[in-house]
Amino acid sequence: MFLVQYTGLNQLPFDPANNNEPLQFGSASGPLVTEGLIENGGESNKKRKRTNVPSDFDPALGMMTGIPPITPMMPGLGIVPPPIPPDMPVVKEIIHCKSCTLFPPNPNLPPPATRERPPGCKTVFVGGLPENGTEQIIVEVFEQCGEIIAIRKSKKNFCHIRFAEEYMVDKALYLSGYRIRLGSSTDKKDTGRLHVDFAQARDDLYEWECKQRMLAREERHRRRMEEERLRPPSPPPVVHYSDHECSIVAEKLKDDSKFSEAVQTLLTWIERGEVNRRSANNFYSMIQSANSHVRRLVNEKAAHEKDMEEAKEKFKQSLSGILIQFEQIVAVYHSASKQKAWDHFTKAQRKNISVWCKQAEEIRNIHNDELMGIRREEEMEMSDDEIEETTETKETEESVSQAEALKEENDSLRWQLDAYRNEVELLKQEQGKAHKEDDPNKEQQLKLLQQALQGMQQHLLKVQEEYKRKEAELEKIKDDKIQVEKGLENLKEKESCASRLCASSQDSDYPLEKTLSSSPIKSEREALLVGIISTFLHVHPFGASIEYICSYLHRLDNKICTSDVECLMSRLQHTFKQEMTGVGASLEKRWKFCGFEGLKLT
Repeated sequence: MFLVQYTGLNQLPFDPANNNEPLQFGSASGPLVTEGLIENGGESNKKRKRTNVPSDFDPALGMMTGIPPITPMMPGLGIVPPPIPPDMPVVKEIIHCKSCTLFPPNPNLPPPATRERPPGCKTVFVGGLPENGTEQIIVEVFEQCGEIIAIRKSKKNFCHIRFAEEYMVDKALYLSGYRIRLGSSTDKKDTGRLHVDFAQARDDLYEWECKQRMLAREERHRRRMEEERLRPPSPPPVVHYSDHECSIVAEKLKDDSKFSEAVQTLLTWIERGEVNRRSANNFYSMIQSANSHVRRLVNEKAAHEKDMEEAKEKFKQSLSGILIQFEQIVAVYHSASKQKAWDHFTKAQRKNISVWCKQAEEIRNIHNDELMGIRREEEMEMSDDEIEETTETKETEESVSQAEALKEENDSLRWQLDAYRNEVELLKQEQGKAHKEDDPNKEQQLKLLQQALQGMQQHLLKVQEEYKRKEAELEKIKDDKIQVEKGLENLKEKESCASRLCASSQDSDYPLEKTLSSSPIKSEREALLVGIISTFLHVHPFGASIEYICSYLHRLDNKICTSDVECLMSRLQHTFKQEMTGVGASLEKRWKFCGFEGLKLT
């Protein structure tokens, strides 16, 4: 049998595997020592002799001074000592105290049952105490497990003991199952069987929760410090707007080196809402200064692109020159390998020449592949520009072809569906005839027909689903086609409006008699528009912008185009006239009704 020393208890100053002497607790302040029987073990009335205590034994620690004490925070141990493996037998010894003796339980019995350990448990329940047991005896037995904070003893032979640390509870659980005897008495009141178990105390739970809160606070603080360390530095604060700061920023905007900083300040001021009637002109001048840098940036980009193209061309030329030199070197090796010169070289020289030739050919091939790759990239760039022009026409043609193909598939699926319906009707008719006839194989035929019907129905459902899916795809393609046609119509309308504007600008150069001879109103719709616009502008004597007029007309008809309205009004010069109103940033074009004045002129 092996003796397992429990990790939670103090280490013994001897090797229990080689010592068969029983254990004994000394006084409350004394060390843990061993006592051995005299050679004649059968005589119990003989005196016991104390073993020699080693010279380096420290009575305050209960272990050798050269060995560091086991603490619950040592690596590998944790707060709770590691459990004893269940397959390893544990042999407990007799423990002799000053006022009592503890006898170990039967090793063949199962270990005593314990409840689930409460969090932060430092209190144990001790039951099975002798009736004559006092608090002093309890302290004498359990103070070897650790510092005792409090003892609460009951009159019913049990008590609660609170220790200073959690790991001391595991040492106290080691004594569970021991039989205690006070002195040498055999009276029932002086004996008992100890049962040590975890106890749930509010003080332990409160201390454990406080410790957990402290750990959580430390973790939050650590995370906050880590986030602050990883957070990028905040940008410098932007000054508030003032006339002085505005002049400084305007000067910086003109400087290329300080442009980015000044633009950031300008952007912040605009987003803050610093623009008002008083500062609008200053902001407009700053925006104008920022716009002046566009040409500079475009020129810089073009210069960089030019440098890149020159560098590419230079690299290509140098690479081609290197390839020519490699070709010459390889030609030298090949000419040296011919029989006329090869026979005059030694064996080692021939070997070196062949190795050098292989290396030069490999390097030449690598450089050649690189040069060919550069040329392929240039060809692909040239072809991409040509492909982009033809993509739009190809997309329209593909959409039309897909629509036609889907139509054909839809028709074929519809025909298949009709054929399956006819087959189902025929099967139903045959099934009705079979019901009327009294054949001996009637049941078999019915089963076969039912199976066939089920298969047909499943196939029909699949065909219907596919038909629905194809119809949805066809509708989608039709919608895409309608959108493309609408886009084409819009483009045509824009082109016609542009041509009308050009024509109207050319007609304005002609003399007044020609304009009067040609009728400016071409349809009844335009006449209605002229009447509505005249009424609207007559109500607004100070004029209105073209956007305001079109917003009013859109309430009547959404299809009215702004360019058509402007073209119509520009044709009727004696009815409507355009004037520039406002000052500075508020400058805008407004149309006014001048029909009464034009009537007098005509």
